[in-house]
Amino acid sequence: MNELNSHIEQNPSPEGNETVSRYICTANHGFAPYAQEELRRQFGSVKSSLLLPGEIFLATLQAEPEEVTRRLAENPPIFLRHIQPVQLQDEGGEEALERLAVYLGRRSELQGERIAIQVRKTDDSFWRESPGELREWLQAKLEGVAAEFTVQNPAWIVSVYAAANALYAGVSRPEDNLSDWNGGAIRFRREDGQISRAKFKLMEAEKEFGVSFGSFRRALDIGAAPGGWTSFLLERGLAVTAVDPARMHESLKDHPALKVLRKNAGEVKFKENEFDLLVCDMSWSPKLMAKLVTGLLYSLAPGGTAVVTVKLLYKKPLALIKEIMAMFEGERMQIQRAKQLFHNRDEITLYMIKY
Repeated sequence: MNELNSHIEQNPSPEGNETVSRYICTANHGFAPYAQEELRRQFGSVKSSLLLPGEIFLATLQAEPEEVTRRLAENPPIFLRHIQPVQLQDEGGEEALERLAVYLGRRSELQGERIAIQVRKTDDSFWRESPGELREWLQAKLEGVAAEFTVQNPAWIVSVYAAANALYAGVSRPEDNLSDWNGGAIRFRREDGQISRAKFKLMEAEKEFGVSFGSFRRALDIGAAPGGWTSFLLERGLAVTAVDPARMHESLKDHPALKVLRKNAGEVKFKENEFDLLVCDMSWSPKLMAKLVTGLLYSLAPGGTAVVTVKLLYKKPLALIKEIMAMFEGERMQIQRAKQLFHNRDEITLYMIKY
């Protein structure tokens, strides 16, 4: 065993099983137990240890990496936001970082490619500086691979997680990580005059689900006030009907493409097939929300899209989500994705198409 391999463990397999693979897994804060349950349902027994309570854990799966990628693509998880492979584990410290640089320099697939180095660290990490400074340090060490270091559209992602006494790293294609953002944390810049951060949910949904909101013409926004989602849709060029007894934001007053109905959603009536997009982001009981929205689906044209958030007010969210999805499916809605986005809090987002 050479000096490099004497200090690091590559593709560690505690059970001596060649089909074992390991990942650092990330969920929204407080939802890691549900991400772990999703993995158990797909892969059977999952050995895991927490790296950041309620959010980040190290998981050992009884499957080869290619099989993990295939299964997660076929059955996308709701709460598991991001995974990064652990192909190398080392003790913490400067020497470990030097060994990591040597290890990455030997990875032939990185030669001459577009590479994103994504670094995360714990508060008590052995690396005291910022993640950005560690990324720059690694880039300087990897000059010999003749790679183009980038943030957007990389061919490969080098993922590094620096904990208190351990260093974890892996190389993967962006699509194999569930998200090409570092830790799955997609961030947008808040704009001057932005009504609320709720707008970020639709912006993220657009990227995550591949929904081009600008392709729709007429939208119904249920529970719209103060207007974060309405403002986003207006910016995309849609005509929007906003329903809410509360007042909309002053900046939306007299907008020529906006019709505001200051009523409860249960009191309004529309023409059949009047809209090609329906959205709802109500802070309300999920079952009552689903009953209210399904009661208005007659106004959504066949082939139309619905984007709805479901508040998770109960202790068994997986069972609740299954029940809510069944309510929508019973009304000719085909669930395309159910996902807890980075900008969701105690909720998930449903993306549906009417048939």
